[in-house]
Amino acid sequence: VQLQASGGGLVQPGGSLRLSCAAAASGRIFSSWVMAWFRQAPGKEREFVSAIRWGTGRSYYADSVKGRFTISRSTAENTLSLQMNSLKVEDTAVYYCAINRDGLEYDPRQYDHWGQGTLVTVSS
Repeated sequence: VQLQASGGGLVQPGGSLRLSCAAAASGRIFSSWVMAWFRQAPGKEREFVSAIRWGTGRSYYADSVKGRFTISRSTAENTLSLQMNSLKVEDTAVYYCAINRDGLEYDPRQYDHWGQGTLVTVSS
């Protein structure tokens, strides 16, 4: 499944952005799969941000974004979204969407389908 992430940009602290991740029309996302957002800041390792079970819609968040970010999905359109509110400078990173066919994992090495990443810069 090919994934295409979009929606990044420059925003001031306290602002909002909405990221989207579209699966290619030829790809099917199965209900047992998990889709997730990861991010990687310069000089740091890629880290888990949020995930959602495709079938049930149950969501999971890193403590650092809980209460500020909301993950959602559209099963009809095969799209994943991440609404990011109250953004902080430390949220600056390249954000990636990914799929894990085996269920929920917080380790990015367990994910086998990745989008190309979209840059989010939070700065005044």
